[in-house]
Amino acid sequence: MIKIDSHAHILPKTWPSLKDKFGYGGFITLDHFAEGKARMMRDDGLFFREIEENCWDPKSILVDMDTYNVSTMVLCTVPVLFSYWAKPADGAWWSGFLNDHLAGVVRDHPGRFIGLGTLPLQDVDLSIQEMLRCKNELGFPGVEIGSNINGQNLDDPIFHPLWQAAEENNISIFVHPWEMLGADRTSSYFQQWLVGMPAETTLAITSMIFGGVFDKFPKLKVMFAHAGGTFPFTVSRISHGYHARPDLCNVHDVSDPQEYIGRFYVDGITHNADALRFLISVMGANRIAYGTDYPFPLGDLHHGEFIEHMTDLSDVTKEQLFSGTVRDFLNL
Repeated sequence: MIKIDSHAHILPKTWPSLKDKFGYGGFITLDHFAEGKARMMRDDGLFFREIEENCWDPKSILVDMDTYNVSTMVLCTVPVLFSYWAKPADGAWWSGFLNDHLAGVVRDHPGRFIGLGTLPLQDVDLSIQEMLRCKNELGFPGVEIGSNINGQNLDDPIFHPLWQAAEENNISIFVHPWEMLGADRTSSYFQQWLVGMPAETTLAITSMIFGGVFDKFPKLKVMFAHAGGTFPFTVSRISHGYHARPDLCNVHDVSDPQEYIGRFYVDGITHNADALRFLISVMGANRIAYGTDYPFPLGDLHHGEFIEHMTDLSDVTKEQLFSGTVRDFLNL
């Protein structure tokens, strides 16, 4: 069975000092402190995360893919590298650097990798330019964006030209949570990732629904990471709120939030067969794409084994989850 991982990450092994290049700090650097190991550091010396060579070395990634019979992996950058806070021209240079690196990885390993570009979303015009370059020059079928841009939710009208350009050029949008809401209260116990990320993803979905984005751009293809956060499990509450307080929820004359199910996609990272069964019952298998969040520990590093072992799912459903949905999302 063909397995296309819809959600995986990569970064370059090295890059120039962005602090030196741009004249100000806050960027991520890599400290390769041992063979096959590196620390992601902010250039002020603050530790962020330790990674291994499968975060930058395609050969190492391919070993894991072959071990778990993964046919193809959709790769995008690590969200902490977005750097939306940087000056627009600097963000554009950095996005171009990351996209050129990713295009090289895709080119050097035909058929094994698909690239999703990154954009300098602090400037929408520059983002549209880079998005079109990703599609027309680099051959990427889509781009990865953050769930908010410097605190602006995705319903902000400033992003309408981006959605229009993506819709007109058949470019898919993968939304990944970052800069999670409630960060000041979730700094302990890894809760920014355990609690903040699902909530942040849900906020991105509801912002686009209530903001009328899916109505204004009906052909826009959007996928949300991590099974859509808490949205599939709270959509009935959200719908109830829409009817109970239309004065607060329905300010843009949108439909019942439940009617937007089927208008967007989610990956299938649930870590649990029962959760996946529920997700299928809500979203439908044709809107769920197997993904892993590889190579990070919170991801599914057994690459969908739990799905393969679900005897109650038909081969047709498994094929849809493992490859059919992502093919549709990315127009493959």
